[in-house]
Amino acid sequence: MAIKKLFSGEDSVLSLSPGDKKELLEMLAQEASARLSYDGPTVLDALQARERLGSTALGRGVGLPHTRLEGLGTPLALLARLTRPIDFEARDGEPVDLVFMVLWPENSAEGFLPALSGICRVLRGNQLPRQLRQARSGAEALAMLQAAEVDSPDEAV
Repeated sequence: MAIKKLFSGEDSVLSLSPGDKKELLEMLAQEASARLSYDGPTVLDALQARERLGSTALGRGVGLPHTRLEGLGTPLALLARLTRPIDFEARDGEPVDLVFMVLWPENSAEGFLPALSGICRVLRGNQLPRQLRQARSGAEALAMLQAAEVDSPDEAV
């Protein structure tokens, strides 16, 4: 699924202020629940279960919490920028301040890994994370993300 289809104009939150990783996941689950009319505690439990398998921090201040959910109708991706970085147990030791959360329907595994891969691909360059940290609005951040997908030398998601 292309980034422009995965993220819509409303799918960004540029001022989250969690105190730690647990609180961030709670906030993301609440945001997802409101957008999907899906049970927030179920989203939170699934995100936490995935994090117990290993941190979803990508390094360089970026996190990619993701999970598949039973009964979810359509995928949801959220871009969150934190007001201050938090420890996300990243391998490089860098705290996270940019977060891309992806929720995917359990019964529709096709496209899940390519979607995650596409996000990782556009984040490879140093420029995009820096630009996202300076975006003035959610719409601007998502436009930057979509433009990076178009400019990516690899095949789009």
